[in-house]
Amino acid sequence: MILRSLLFVPADRPDRFGKAVASGADAIILDLEDSVALTNKQFGREAIAAFLPEVRTAKVFIRINPLDSGMAEADIAAVLSGKPDGIVLPKAEGAASVDALLALMGEARVGILPIASETPGAVFELGTYRFCRDALLGLTWGAEDLPAAIGASAAREEGGRYTPPYEMVRSLVLFGAHRAGVQAIETVVPDIHNRAGLEAYLNRARRDGFTGMMAIHPAQVASINAAFTPTEEEIANAREIVALFAVNPSRGVAQLHGKMIDRPHLKLAEAILARTDRSISHISSFERK
Repeated sequence: MILRSLLFVPADRPDRFGKAVASGADAIILDLEDSVALTNKQFGREAIAAFLPEVRTAKVFIRINPLDSGMAEADIAAVLSGKPDGIVLPKAEGAASVDALLALMGEARVGILPIASETPGAVFELGTYRFCRDALLGLTWGAEDLPAAIGASAAREEGGRYTPPYEMVRSLVLFGAHRAGVQAIETVVPDIHNRAGLEAYLNRARRDGFTGMMAIHPAQVASINAAFTPTEEEIANAREIVALFAVNPSRGVAQLHGKMIDRPHLKLAEAILARTDRSISHISSFERK
């Protein structure tokens, strides 16, 4: 399942569900956690249960409440029969949290997307996701809950860049995802009116090795999809590299257009082509590792 863009929608706003699906996002995340008041949780569950059987063009994920909230059980019970495409797990703390959610879901086969950085303890468990990779759709992070948990006044500088502690956490989530062999999903940009800031953020995310990003407004989706879809130039170059090594599979180094390329270039080219084929054909099955 290729996840370039994932759009959050409050679960207690069913009037927005259809619009979110029509946004072009690869997946929508119907949120039962932060965006829904305690008094509206049950309404949100019922709205999701009513919506899930509908025919849809985007994948539908459900962000449940944290496992220790006392509400996750009710969330899971309300949505599993509708066969969501994924469960987003907030406040995840490594493989143990994923295993706990799997136990809660029983025999249901639903992929999990942990939000892997929202507690101090979570930071120290980022290397453990490789032990539960078969259950994962990817790994993502957030820059809001962690500073609140440790009493930090902010996670960003005035210009929007993350402060050093949160740059570190972002990097660790990125490497934790790739260590587990799953998609690395960048966190949201809260300023929905700053188009230039979004573009700069996307360029940096893709440059650094993220493969997709979450959104909080439909207006962000097109830019996110474009950023994480390989360009024609990248595709053509990747095909040349793969073809060059295919002629002599045992070679370690080759030359292309006057530049030396080696096995890491081949690996990147293969990843670009795999991502391209899947994004074009909109592969929809949950791919087990």
